[in-house]
Amino acid sequence: MLQKHSADSYFALRSSLQLHCAFSLSTPMTQIPPQPTPTRSRTELQELVQSQIEMMLEQGNLEGAKALLRPVREADIAEAISALPKARRAIAFRLLTKGKAIKVFEYLDTSIQEDLLTEFKQQEFLDIVNQMSPDDRARLFDELPSRVVNRMLDRLSPQERDATALLLGYRPGTAGRIMTPEVMALTEDLTVAQTFARIRQSANSVETIYELYVKDREGSLVGVFSLRKLVTSRMDQRIGDIMTRDLVSVQTDTDQEEVAKLIQRYDFLTLPVVDIDGNLVGIITVDDVLDVVEEETTEDIYTSGAVAAGGDSYFESNLFQRARKRVTWLLILLVANTGTAAVMQGGEAILNQVVALTFFIPLLIGTGGNVGAQSSTVVIRGLNTEDLSIKKALATIQREAVAGLLLGMMLGAIVTVWAYVLERSWGVAYSVGVSLVGISVLSATAGTALPLLFKQMKLDPALMSAPFITTIVDVLGVLLYLNVARAILGLG
Repeated sequence: MLQKHSADSYFALRSSLQLHCAFSLSTPMTQIPPQPTPTRSRTELQELVQSQIEMMLEQGNLEGAKALLRPVREADIAEAISALPKARRAIAFRLLTKGKAIKVFEYLDTSIQEDLLTEFKQQEFLDIVNQMSPDDRARLFDELPSRVVNRMLDRLSPQERDATALLLGYRPGTAGRIMTPEVMALTEDLTVAQTFARIRQSANSVETIYELYVKDREGSLVGVFSLRKLVTSRMDQRIGDIMTRDLVSVQTDTDQEEVAKLIQRYDFLTLPVVDIDGNLVGIITVDDVLDVVEEETTEDIYTSGAVAAGGDSYFESNLFQRARKRVTWLLILLVANTGTAAVMQGGEAILNQVVALTFFIPLLIGTGGNVGAQSSTVVIRGLNTEDLSIKKALATIQREAVAGLLLGMMLGAIVTVWAYVLERSWGVAYSVGVSLVGISVLSATAGTALPLLFKQMKLDPALMSAPFITTIVDVLGVLLYLNVARAILGLG
């Protein structure tokens, strides 16, 4: 059944392309864009739109491309433009109406935004930047050279310049940097009818109206109510009677990761941001938080793999820059791994007496590294989701140490038998098996304790990830193995 559905999708997609090729050449002005069907996924539709746009631009059929883009959603247009060759992106972007171009521009990756801006004339640049939302504009300015930012700030309207300068004044990665100051603030003496009039007047100039905030005469945040609550209330009721005073807010210097956790915990659409005096200065919307979650997750994944995080997409970044970001950590790990060589050199006499011990070193340190990587992954993820905390550090370490012991006993029994089959020596077999039990406990303990230690030191626990745990376990595991072999085999 699945195969038939896949085949139907393929033939439907191919038929659309063949129909378009014949249709666009004969009647380019009446091109009808493809629409989603039961046999065509959204991804297939995006690929189809992108291929049609590229083909039309190659043919010089700008009117056909313009007609094709007109009914397509802004996010899908942004993805189609991103997939185009670099030389054709600006051409496709200029086919959009001014209002749609602003929205599409905000969906593009920062690197593509920068490329497009270099292709625009100065007035086009100003028209786009001046109408962006303040938080998106601040995100773009973060990536541009400072001389360009200073020049553009001077050319913005006074209102937009002040809004952007406000956001750029906060530290990157904080609530103040990702918030939007375009928020509707009401007073509690207004009636529901007066509030509706205020919304009609200002709705187009604020970020959202689904959650409405109330402040007192001094500007302090005192309450919140939803649009649903407003709609279901009597017209003569006062806002102070329908609002909720028990609200959750963050300060401008709150870490963006903490903001994301709060919105996730309470299922908010927006979260108010206040200054040190409790005055409402902006809001953070759930779509901005999704970007934060993606950014933080990407950073954690890169860090756990000992790779310096980069903002550009994979194929947009320079290959040499990618290599430079990786080589730093690799050099650190390379130096750390020399400790293993030093330990083996110190145990050279033991290895010379029983050469067979050397054969099992990769097995032991590989298994130990895997056990440690599993423990560190569980702990780092637990810290990120707040399932684990520093208060339970000792219990967590004990739990993982016991898990390491159980794993070591199961694996050690198998390895002991296997080592005897290979070497026909119970001494060597016991040395390998006992060492594996000890290394498993050691790895699980280190993989748990080190991320917790880094968390306590206010450092990123992801720094103590698989590559570093493996390196530490390599050194300590070989040292343990040589001492166990010395004791069991009675070596000098």
